[in-house]
Amino acid sequence: MRLLNVIDVEATCWDGQPPPGSVSEIIEIGLTVVDVSARRRVSRHRVLVRPVRSAVSGFCTELTGLTQAEVDRGVTFAEACRLLVEEFEAGERPWASWGEYDRRQFARQSRADGVAYPFGHPTERTHTNAKAVFTAAYGLRKKPGMHQALQIAGLPLEGRHHRGEDDAWNIAALVLDLLDRGAWPITATVTWSG
Repeated sequence: MRLLNVIDVEATCWDGQPPPGSVSEIIEIGLTVVDVSARRRVSRHRVLVRPVRSAVSGFCTELTGLTQAEVDRGVTFAEACRLLVEEFEAGERPWASWGEYDRRQFARQSRADGVAYPFGHPTERTHTNAKAVFTAAYGLRKKPGMHQALQIAGLPLEGRHHRGEDDAWNIAALVLDLLDRGAWPITATVTWSG
């Protein structure tokens, strides 16, 4: 069984500049496990993360549906990274996200919090930018957002857009579409997991 983690994060955000002293922090990690061999999504997960240097704005709640009260019940970023490594083999298993934002946000927040980057090093080694692969596979000039990519591929949007758990599930559907087209890079699936 060859497994791939598809990850989508939601982070604190604002309509404009963040308040003084605030920085964007991960508040939700959505993760869908894809069995590449069987070409199917095998599980979906959600980890809520409690921010420490920012708060959930009204704009952020409107966008993601997440509230401050909800994320206050989440785990620390360090605990979230530990879960990724221990439960989802993040250090060994390849992973994908839509674009580079999620990889960069993890790298930035890991440095800021003094937490080991959960996906192994270098940060690009096990990561595949599904948006770039999709753009090339479909011969597009501009990189589409996830919702637009689903429309292009003729796939439904399942759940709520900008909710990490749902977005990871939808991105995984796009990864499966790319696998079916023979467009998913083989280097993105070389790690074996039993």
